[in-house]
Amino acid sequence: MIVPARNEGAALPGFLESVLAQSEPGFTLGVQWELIVVNDDSGDGTREIAEEAAAGREGVTVMDAPPLDLSDRGGFTGKTNACWAGAQAAQGRWLLFTDADTVHESGDLSRSIREAEKHHALLLSYSPRQIVEGFWQRAVMPLVFSELASVYPSKQVNDPDNRLAAANGQFLLVEREAYFSVGGHRALGREVLEDVALAHRIKRGPRVIRFRYAPDALSTRMYRTTAEMIEGWTKNLALLFPSPIALALWRVLDFLLFFGLPIVAMLVPPKIPYQGVVFLLLWVRTCFRFYNRVMRSNFPVVDVAISILGIPMFVYLLLRSVVHHRVNKSVAWKGRSYKTSR
Repeated sequence: MIVPARNEGAALPGFLESVLAQSEPGFTLGVQWELIVVNDDSGDGTREIAEEAAAGREGVTVMDAPPLDLSDRGGFTGKTNACWAGAQAAQGRWLLFTDADTVHESGDLSRSIREAEKHHALLLSYSPRQIVEGFWQRAVMPLVFSELASVYPSKQVNDPDNRLAAANGQFLLVEREAYFSVGGHRALGREVLEDVALAHRIKRGPRVIRFRYAPDALSTRMYRTTAEMIEGWTKNLALLFPSPIALALWRVLDFLLFFGLPIVAMLVPPKIPYQGVVFLLLWVRTCFRFYNRVMRSNFPVVDVAISILGIPMFVYLLLRSVVHHRVNKSVAWKGRSYKTSR
């Protein structure tokens, strides 16, 4: 298990507690699996927390990522640099890349390997249950994940005859030989969506990959503040969706129809028979189409219900991401700025 960690002092203790509790028979720490925490130039005590957890434990390694070149010719992002360093140090047949803001359910490590072997997959990735707090996270995150479910349906991703590939870097299990045969994270270099890029390389092999929503395996709290959410989705949205501007326009239409149709129905004098019924049916159809889509996010019903109010923020994030990638040609994440090729 390889964990790139940059300024993860708040999340790391919960992650370590969940992982170090993995103690299934025949799957004992230090015998059949190892934990490598790669400190990515943290300034908040991340390394010290990891070292304290590693003290006296066999099979737990804490290491520093190599210095990162942030020039235009630099070969890595912070995450690809840390993941590549950890992969080179790892010994096992299976390499599990996971984030420090995840919490793992008991036994998920061994179950994931059995699942990969059952489906003959050389890459297995899980989408965790998302933990959200605050109005904007609860309203916006279902919109994002429902669109991800629409663009990257598991059935197509898992079909060897379909070119579509996807993965989630919060839990990405890959067979060692397959990983190094495509160059691993070194070959991904400055890819911002390194997880999806790795899935594409593995599947082009051609090899079988598997991707699914897995609340039974782990959960994650991606963002602790609204500002973090804005920065994180600015980095990713323009890359995740093939037509982000068109998507923004469709969601604006949803918003206008949802709130505009009742207003129009009340203000416009009747000009045709059953005009009110027509407006009502149009509004019901709008609601059904919108919520039927958002339900794919796997978020709680209340969060799905208020997601209509998150559309303005979602549209803002989409457009902000497009501007940063296509106009500014740079994105920021965790105190670093990366040049983009879009």
